[in-house]
Parts: sequence; structure tokens; C-alpha cells
Amino acid sequence: MPNANRGSVGFQSSEFEQQYARPSKSQLKRDMTALQKLGEILVDAPRDRVRKVPMPEDVLEAILSCQQISSHEGRRRQLQYVGKKMRTLEEAEVAAIQKVVDSWRGASRAETAALHTIERQRERLLADDGALTELRAKHPELDMQHLRTLIRNARKEQAENKPPKSYREIFQILKSLQNAPTTTDQDHDRDHEEDEDAS
Repeated sequence: MPNANRGSVGFQSSEFEQQYARPSKSQLKRDMTALQKLGEILVDAPRDRVRKVPMPEDVLEAILSCQQISSHEGRRRQLQYVGKKMRTLEEAEVAAIQKVVDSWRGASRAETAALHTIERQRERLLADDGALTELRAKHPELDMQHLRTLIRNARKEQAENKPPKSYREIFQILKSLQNAPTTTDQDHDRDHEEDEDAS
């Protein structure tokens, strides 16, 4: 007669699975630290940005309150409270917040790169008259006379150690051009439209 207990070790395998499905203590600690840090990033962010982040009203209130506290100890306590509130969020809510915060980082990196490009372009304009000719080819709508005067003034400012008024104005002009389409872009769009009409 076969032994009914053979192969049985006194507990169900599902109990075993449940025991191992739970995250370890160190994993929980890592998760808590990550949520605390995410809360701190939100506290350090501008208020108008934070208001656009998708999150429950009570969590938002905790973050906005923390931003208004100036005393070190009061802020530290409120930050802990923010962390506690962050831990009440569902996984999907945390993921949505993280996505927005990541997009801020990407945007600020892109903004920084764009500003560096403008700065390099301004330095070229001051160092090389040929750079102005290239700029006119891309942006014929530019007031070249005005820009030429600004470049001359900016060189004078640098030589005489004067406040960089014209130098800054050149930067603003170049910044506004960055958002405007160049003639080469417009030609490309026109060619593209003509191709579509022909097809």
C-alpha cells in the first residue's frame, strides 16, 4: 500500500512562496530612502512646478508647507513628515511623480546645453567678423546694423572693463533667434511640401 505522506513535508508550497514574495528588510529600507529623497526633490523645486505634479492633495500640502518653514529643526521634522506621506502613495502614483521629476532633469539639461551654444555663438561673433555673415545667411530678417553696433560696443566694454550691457543684449538677440526657424529650415519645409504635392 503506497504511503500517502510520501513527498509531503508538512506545509504547502504556496506558504513558502508567500514568505519569499515579501521584500527583504534592506529592500524596504532602500525603498523608504528613495521615497524620502523624492520628497526632498519636490520640496526643493519651485512651487508652481510642484503644483503641476500629479499627487494626492494631502501629500502636496505637506510639501508646500515644508517649503515655507525656514527654521532648520522645523524643516527637518516636516521633511520626515513628507517622507511619511510619500510612503502612503501607491506604486503607480510614485511612478507618475518620478516621471515628471525625471522630465525636469532632462529639460534643465537641454536648457543648459542650449545656453552654452548661445554663449559660444556670442564669443564667435566678438572674435570673428565672418560669424556675423554666417548668421545673416541663416536669419536675413535680423537688424544687422544694430547687431554690428552691439558687437562693436561689447568689444569696447571688454577692452575698457565696463558693465557688459551690449554683451548681454547680444545674448538676448541670439536666444530669441534660437526659437525662430532659420531660412534653411524654411527651405527644407518648402521642399518637403513640394515633394508631398508632387506625390
